Amino acid sequence: MKEGANSGRVHQLVLVHGRKRAREMVPEKQRSLIDIAAGVLEDEKQTIGISYTGFCLTSLPHKRLPDDQAWTKTGHRVTLMVEPGRMMVRKKTQLYGVPYGARARMILLFLQGQAIRTGNREIELGRSLSAWMSRMGIVWGGETARAIRDQAARISACSLKFFWEGDDADGWSAGRIVNSGLRFNDIAADGMQGTLWEDRVVLDEVFFRALQDHPVPLQEAAIRELRDRSMSLDIYVWLAWRLQHLSKNTPISWSAVHQQFGSGYARMFHFKPGFNESLAAALAAYPDARVDVDEGGIVLHPSRPPVSPRIPRGLLAIG
Repeated sequence: MKEGANSGRVHQLVLVHGRKRAREMVPEKQRSLIDIAAGVLEDEKQTIGISYTGFCLTSLPHKRLPDDQAWTKTGHRVTLMVEPGRMMVRKKTQLYGVPYGARARMILLFLQGQAIRTGNREIELGRSLSAWMSRMGIVWGGETARAIRDQAARISACSLKFFWEGDDADGWSAGRIVNSGLRFNDIAADGMQGTLWEDRVVLDEVFFRALQDHPVPLQEAAIRELRDRSMSLDIYVWLAWRLQHLSKNTPISWSAVHQQFGSGYARMFHFKPGFNESLAAALAAYPDARVDVDEGGIVLHPSRPPVSPRIPRGLLAIG
């Protein structure tokens, strides 16, 4: 059996036997896949998330870079460049490195979803980010709070550029992802989570316009299940865009897969096991995805998107 076919078996086990019994029927290392599949299949709200197309084809680093180091990532006909930035903190200039990891991706998914949901680049925060993180299964406090603080500051400070290839390329650059906000206030005496954030965040106008023109609908349930897996999140949003635009089966060599997803893996020998594990989780979160893995690489098959294309555009804002 090809490795990519295992995800279909996971979904079938959940549908036929339920989560508890399905977990008993697979090896221990596959039980997390059962949980991911069940979390998506059991979701009744069908809340929609959003990602900009550029973030579906490229990605941020998975691990921390030196704070003064820029990041360049090339995907399918697009290259993302992210540069670290500086902000004033307590009247002193502080350098913030490029955002990275799962927490940065979750913050960006929240901002993009809210922007499309409200149709406004000015996003009211208040308790909304904390509430969304809670809905995503991220418990506030301790190391999680520090990580979100750090990634929020990095997102506020950094600048980015997308360069699109082709004769009709509409590449664009933005000074920042956000123009203001997304910084922490001092914690109030009562410790309420809603007091941690400024009242609003304002997305860069160019980024917001590109997001409106090229939104990719995702399932929030899938985002929730992959919240701690940065590579799986990247693979999921990539497949969400890529598979629905295919007209035929498309093989992708291991070399090309490594180029897109292998940051931090110098040798293919070490990359493949990590990628296969991350791919399995992404496929468990995307029941309609059809992907096979073989010795030459992976094969993408035309597949239905994670969110039905029959949903009117205006309903993409419902959450």
